[in-house]
Amino acid sequence: MQHVARTPISGRARLVVAAMFFANGFILGGWAPQVPLFLTRLDISETTLGLLLAGFGLGALIAMPTAGWFIARHGSRATLQVVAIACAPALLLVVAAPNLATAAVAFVAFGAVFGGMDVSMNANAVAVERRLGRAIMSSSHGFWSLGGFAGGATGGFLIKIAGPIGHAAIVSAIALMLVLSALPRLIDEDPPEPERKPASGLPRGLTIYLLGVAALFAMIPEGAVVDWGALFLSTELGASLTVAGFAYAAFAGTMAAMRFAGDGVRDRFGGVTTLRWSAVVASLAMLGAAFAPNAPVAIGCFALAGVGIANIVPVIFSAAGNQPGMAAGVGMSVVTSMGYSGILVAPSAMGYVGERIGFAPVFAGMGVLLAVVAMLGGFARAADRKQPAGGRLRVPEDSIDANRRDRY
Repeated sequence: MQHVARTPISGRARLVVAAMFFANGFILGGWAPQVPLFLTRLDISETTLGLLLAGFGLGALIAMPTAGWFIARHGSRATLQVVAIACAPALLLVVAAPNLATAAVAFVAFGAVFGGMDVSMNANAVAVERRLGRAIMSSSHGFWSLGGFAGGATGGFLIKIAGPIGHAAIVSAIALMLVLSALPRLIDEDPPEPERKPASGLPRGLTIYLLGVAALFAMIPEGAVVDWGALFLSTELGASLTVAGFAYAAFAGTMAAMRFAGDGVRDRFGGVTTLRWSAVVASLAMLGAAFAPNAPVAIGCFALAGVGIANIVPVIFSAAGNQPGMAAGVGMSVVTSMGYSGILVAPSAMGYVGERIGFAPVFAGMGVLLAVVAMLGGFARAADRKQPAGGRLRVPEDSIDANRRDRY
């Protein structure tokens, strides 16, 4: 492994991380237009599909700590090289599954490689943040949102001209080309610094688990808008199906835009302040949606919630990957596993409550969860930890042109 004195790295390291996030989002976005055809082809109900999606979540939760273990021993670059290539054809495996049994296996495998890639690319984004000396996590998640939009927006057209399997093959091929073009230019992280007691005075282990709770409480409201926002507008506020669709559209649009602006906000005000005020805005917006008198007000509140929620998880992930004395992959795997664990139980629990007493209390509850996130904001101080001067940048030997090392 070549060791090169630390100098400001070019935008290339930033771009290859963005490519990974975009590819990951593009693969998942390609699944959305496949759903109706998948139900029809296998002749299954929405309930059965829900169980298959739970298998996706289970696979992810198994793979995330495993990926963290590999990252701690071999680095995020080596781990990402494996899981990113494995993730590229995952959608094709699901779409081509001939029966329910093979589909169940394919969903678990899809969740496993998707979750492993999620942890690895976030850990690598932390490494790039340290080398650049500025935030990139929010915009990285912005590229993920952009990839999801691209995958969803092009899916219907591609399915129409190539069929469902042809579409899945095209998505897999594009994702694989992005991954293969990015892998040689990935950087790796330095070994973690010697363990020391965090500024909070709490044990290091407790801090990382509190960050995991904050991630969980931030990700559940995001899922609530995705799964139940349109239904809330149509059944309780009398909106048409067309208008109800703007609940998530407004939320996703402002969230994506704010993620691209979020790195500058965090560099200006710091991770703790960004997280706290983002959570306060999101909490008030969710409460506003819960008590909105009509659909336009609720849509406006969901748009404001997108502004607030956009940068909460990126800041938390940066804090997890920068815990003193802890390898980035280990901290990331703990927080991502806790955050994503909500997808196993939260959607069905919210559906149960909404069916019996309405969805307004559900969104009011999301406001309370986000208020708790604001109170936990102080535990994200590690998001602002800078690489010590004179640190070393490790770059793969095969990525260095002997005559142009100044690029790094």
